[in-house]
Amino acid sequence: MAERGDVIIGDGNIKFGMEYRDLLSDQGLCIHALGDVDGEEVELLRFDCFDHAPHYHYGPAKRNERLMLDQTTEGNPLDWTISQLRNQLPEMVRRAGYEELADSIDTDAPPRVVLGLAGRHLLGFITSTFGQQMFRLCVAECDRFPELGQRFYNSGPAVVRREMAGYFETAVARGQLRMEDPLLAADQFGELCKGDVWLRLTFGIIDRISQAEIDRVVDSAVDMFLARYAA
Repeated sequence: MAERGDVIIGDGNIKFGMEYRDLLSDQGLCIHALGDVDGEEVELLRFDCFDHAPHYHYGPAKRNERLMLDQTTEGNPLDWTISQLRNQLPEMVRRAGYEELADSIDTDAPPRVVLGLAGRHLLGFITSTFGQQMFRLCVAECDRFPELGQRFYNSGPAVVRREMAGYFETAVARGQLRMEDPLLAADQFGELCKGDVWLRLTFGIIDRISQAEIDRVVDSAVDMFLARYAA
């Protein structure tokens, strides 16, 4: 079975798994790119965004070509990883040895499709048991351990924010969206996707949220967002 992380984002042929790894000598966020190959989930790429020796793997389950990341030339490992996933994913999957899967990656889906998927993944995660537990833990302990809250934000909300803003920039360049501040738009979209269900779940008013409720909230959020930003 492929290494896949604790939190899975995405559906279809390509998914992404995330986990925090502490190896004693190094630590950081690990991002897995997962694909469906002949009906089996396979780890296509792995990005180890570690503090001291960041690196990435092509085809960990196949060729396992490991390359070190030079922070002097490439900068922050997490920012670099997000950029690669956004701009070079088909090429990287092809280099990992999965030609057919690389050809199937759709990088030009319309905003309504992309936002619908992104919103469902976001709301699904922040209302999951793991997402709720992590949020409550960080809020409870960040006064005593500020680094805990900072690491949670940098490896979670900040990643989503940058990724969404990067997508918006691409969509603006394609003439699909119209906006002046992609980061602000990313913040607005995230808040729209929470609706009222996140607060009710966080404060114990409800103890679970159905997929139908997620669909209802996200579809409405996408409609409102595109009413403002569609080109």
